[in-house]
Amino acid sequence: MRKNFIASVAFLLASSTAVLAQSATDGKVKIGILNDQSGVYADFGGKSSVEAAKMAVEDFGGKVLDVPVEIVDADHQNKPDIASNIARQWYDTEQVDAIMELTTSSVALAVQAIGKEKKKIDIVTGAATTDLTGKACSPYGFHWAYDTHALAVGTGGALVKQGGDSWFFLTADYAFGYSLEQQTSDYVKASGGTVVGAVRHPLSSQDFSSFLLQAQSSGAKVIGLANAGLDTSNAIKQAAEFGITQGGQHLAALLFTLAEVHGLGLDAAQGLTLTEGYYWNRDDESRAFAKKFFARTGKMPNMVHAGTYSAVTQYLKAVQKAGTDETEAVAKQLHEMPVDDVFGRGGTVGANGRMIHDMYLLQVKKPSESKEPWDYFNVLATIPGKEAYIDPAKSGCDLVK
Repeated sequence: MRKNFIASVAFLLASSTAVLAQSATDGKVKIGILNDQSGVYADFGGKSSVEAAKMAVEDFGGKVLDVPVEIVDADHQNKPDIASNIARQWYDTEQVDAIMELTTSSVALAVQAIGKEKKKIDIVTGAATTDLTGKACSPYGFHWAYDTHALAVGTGGALVKQGGDSWFFLTADYAFGYSLEQQTSDYVKASGGTVVGAVRHPLSSQDFSSFLLQAQSSGAKVIGLANAGLDTSNAIKQAAEFGITQGGQHLAALLFTLAEVHGLGLDAAQGLTLTEGYYWNRDDESRAFAKKFFARTGKMPNMVHAGTYSAVTQYLKAVQKAGTDETEAVAKQLHEMPVDDVFGRGGTVGANGRMIHDMYLLQVKKPSESKEPWDYFNVLATIPGKEAYIDPAKSGCDLVK
């Protein structure tokens, strides 16, 4: 009897351990979407990224490891101190397992540093700086939708090939702008072009007149807009007032997406060359996803929205495969698992956390070419992921052996 009792207890203990190993650590999986919901990047990501995250959870079945998946969100107002306070609160007291989206590079760098300290996962889809997978890389940090190097290779490379071999940069005065200017400058120079100057403007500028006059007087063939969101839209509108493109200079919107084209309109945006990691009207799978997204948001998704859907989906797949939401186990799966979804088909994740996937060189259509609402782009080229992104071994990340 005693032997049978001991054997039964041992069996129950082993069974309990197995159950615990195949479960969430606190009875739920909680993902935070932290981004700009009221400022210059609200259309770029914003509440629509929150909806993309919720779509991913619903499409996954609403649960993982038989526990519910919860999405929480907050507006960081493009301020690293506010973002850091929210991230610490989420991690320390609200049992958030991972933070995603993180529009604005200064914010993403701050939150990734906190995640590294606390051993928590972050997946960045909204910010662009390559430092996230370079000198500021983290074993728990991942960069998903795009980065400044991919934008430089795409838009910068295309314009140099078209004869735009002299550049002047109008740059947002923070980490993202610096990185985008530097990456594009390097690519222009490596391709035989020159950079004749640059000027920096504050985030959320309303008046670009003095900056645009400097760019115009530089005589550069290309004025590179190393900014994003409403800053880029406002710069393009005001450049038209100064007759810059009519004078023969070309505007390069180095980070411009479907959302900003829609806000600006085809009349103003036509002819712009840009680079995205996703286009809704590219194939049947992209169109099917986009129509579901449109039904929820009233807009078609850009690469940040589709990338957030992909990041949440891949995170849940990693939790499922790891059998736990424990950070080390999930991070290991995120590094090892291929990415196969509407956004990142054929994607792989490098040792530095960079998700490597194809990018698309796009040109904004003329109004007469657009066949339906949101039909804004001609796809000029597909840029293979290995060309678009820095080799992890050359990224400057100390995790890469």
